[in-house]
Parts: sequence; structure tokens; C-alpha cells
Amino acid sequence: MLTVDQAREQLLAAARRIAETETLALNDALGRVLATDVVSTLAVPGFDNSAMDGYALNVADVAQPGPFAVVQRIAAGDTGVALAPGEAARIFTGAPVPDGTNAVAMQEDCNVDGGTLTVGTPLRAGEHIRRRGEDVQDGAVVLKSGTRLGAAELGLLAAIGVDRVAVVRKLRVALLSTGNELVEPGTPLAPGQIYNSNRYAISALLREAGCIVDDLGIVPDRFAATRDMLAAAAATHDVVLSTGGVSVGEEDHVKAAVESLGTLSLWKIAIKPGKPFAFGRIASAGTAQGADFIGLPGNPVSSFVTFLVFVRPFLAARLGAGATTPAVKVPAGFAIGRAGNRREFLRARLEQGRAVPYPNQSSGVLTSVVWADGLVIVPEDRTIADGELVDFLPLAALR
Repeated sequence: MLTVDQAREQLLAAARRIAETETLALNDALGRVLATDVVSTLAVPGFDNSAMDGYALNVADVAQPGPFAVVQRIAAGDTGVALAPGEAARIFTGAPVPDGTNAVAMQEDCNVDGGTLTVGTPLRAGEHIRRRGEDVQDGAVVLKSGTRLGAAELGLLAAIGVDRVAVVRKLRVALLSTGNELVEPGTPLAPGQIYNSNRYAISALLREAGCIVDDLGIVPDRFAATRDMLAAAAATHDVVLSTGGVSVGEEDHVKAAVESLGTLSLWKIAIKPGKPFAFGRIASAGTAQGADFIGLPGNPVSSFVTFLVFVRPFLAARLGAGATTPAVKVPAGFAIGRAGNRREFLRARLEQGRAVPYPNQSSGVLTSVVWADGLVIVPEDRTIADGELVDFLPLAALR
């Protein structure tokens, strides 16, 4: 079996970046990935301006006896005139400072009586002035290709006057489930049947990752039906993702069907939960290089965890976006005295700063994922002592 690190390296190496792009208005670009670097054509701020409500003046004047004459008022959006020695300007946050100014005194430190100003505290040159270009320089690369656009990034683009951006087109993913035992929620269960939870959890994770998801439903546990569904899906999608059917049972036909249509380059990983994870490529007349195939385990927790550990970084790489593992060190609120031969991802949450695992770590206990706010990594061939620092992956960051 491959280690988790080996499997992730192979997946990322096999990720073919999407070349097609589209141009969107900023309000439509949330969550999308930049296709090109964005270079600013202006400086931000575009002029020296006041960081405070107060009074613009010259530091050298503060040391001189006597008050200042308040000769003008400058609001944001206005422009003032140059100050002469001994003069000050009432100024508001964001307003351009007039020539002759090298500091702004906060209004809390000032007293104005009959148009004359006294300052109660000394000032340093440059205090409370935001200089032109201190945020963004004209000609600077403000966002690089591969950046996923969030609220801060969209705000920065707007600040430099950009109203439309080129982004990588979304990945088209076909999602299918395998298993004769699966039925849809809302349908009465017959003996031996279970509800198809993976269909909804994985579809949601794919949409969170910014994919266009075509849900193809449940495929019967027959080789021919599985092969035909995979072939049809590969013709019109970038990625075909299935849940279940990648193990070695007599009713698990996905592995054989993929191999009959293309190649399976990754199968079985030393991970817990989620050992039966598969990756390959399905040849197709619809696309020159075919579609990627990803086979997730059928157990719901295994499917969920392997998606976060392997699939989400792979999808990000196909879009040209960086994918990091946001692990933080926290004390273990548990102990493991027997080392395992697979890397384990425990569903856990932080309680008083310690990582506490869910009591039942079975791969079928979906309540553990709802309860948890992160995954604790237990390396292969390692024991864990209570209080020992462990790697904790926050679920919010992984998603």
C-alpha cells in the first residue's frame, strides 16, 4: 500500500491544470481561481491622506509658543490649499493632507477656541498620515495566478479599480454512487437497505470546492452497467467520482470497469479510515486526455475524510490553486498505546485547548464528523501519550 504522502504526491503530480478561462464581474467571482496575475495600474492610497479626524499641521510648529490659526476645513473627497507657517487645517479621515503638512494631531489631543488651535501632546513627523502607495504601489502584482478569490481579495481588486477578472473555468464533475443496498431519503427502507448519505455529503463538498456537479445517481452493482455509466460520464466531464465499489468484493465492479476503459494508477492507501481509495484515468472520445477517475470508499466517514485529505487538494491543483495542509499543534486529550500500520485521522474537537476524539471512530459513524471540528493525525507506527503535541487539522480550513 502507498503511504498517505506518496498517494498525495502522485495525485498532485497527475493533476492537469485547466487551461480554459472566463471573465467575470467581481460580484460573480467569489470562490473562483485567478487565471492570470493582477497588476495594479495605480497606487493605493493615491495621495497622502489623514488617518484620523483631527488637525493637519507641521511638526516644527508644535515646539513654537503660541496657537495655530485654523484656516480651512478638509473633508474626505475635498482638496485643501497649502498651509502657511502657523496655520492648521481641520481635517477628517481619508481627506488629502494639504502641502505644508507633515503630521496630523488627533482631535482628542487638541483644543480649539475662537478659531485658534492648541495641541496638548508632541507629535512626530509623519504621525497619523497614510502615505501615497503605502498599501499598493503602481505596477505591483497584487494577486498572483492561482489565488482563490475571497472577500478580502475581491475588496483589494475593487480598491485598485478592477471590475472584472479572468478566472479558471469550473471543473465539471460527474458523481455516481454504487450499491444495490442504497436508496434515496424519503423512500421507505426494505430489509438490508440503507439511505445514500454519500450522495449528499460528497456533492456538497464538491460544490464547496467550486465544482459543477452532475449527479448521475445510483449505478446497479453490475459490471456492464458500471462500465457504461463511467464511459458516458467521462465523455463530458473533467472528473468522474464514485462512492463505493472500489474494494475487492464480488459485487465491487468499479475497479475492473475503470481498468477496462483506461488505467488505474493508485489503489489502496495506508490510511484509516479510507484504505480502498482509487485514482486513474478513463479514456474518452469527448476529451483528448480523457477524464480523471476518483473512487471513494463506500463507508460515509471514509468517503468524507479521504475527500478532504486527497480529493480537495487534487481539485485545487487542477485549477492551478495551491493546496496546503493547515495543521496546528495541540495537546492530545487522549492516549494510544498501540501503534498502527496506517496513518489515522481521528475525528476530534478542541476542548479547553486539547484535542478530544469522538468516542466511536468507526468509519460508518457519520455523527462523528458532525460532532468534530477537526482531524487529529496519528502517524503510522506511533503511539500517543496523553498531553503529547499532535497535528490537528481544522475542518473549516480543510473545506
